[in-house]
Amino acid sequence: MRTTVTLDPDTERLIKAEVARRHLSFKRVLNDAIRRGLSGPTAAVGESLEVACFESGYQPGIDRLRLQQLADEMEVEQAAAQVVQRP
Repeated sequence: MRTTVTLDPDTERLIKAEVARRHLSFKRVLNDAIRRGLSGPTAAVGESLEVACFESGYQPGIDRLRLQQLADEMEVEQAAAQVVQRP
């Protein structure tokens, strides 16, 4: 079927970027995008997902990437407590 479609500028950019990435025609990329968008979720309903877990030496809620910030906060609290105790 032949039809005229008016695309928003951002949508046009997305399609053109995909054309360049996949080396396919504009028509093919547009049709694939419409099929994916209208076909619904690709995962089967009720399909289970297994998540790999690992043991950590940190307690829940402790961000290992922000340990220095935690140490700084503890140091400030300790210094504040010493200032309060002085006569």
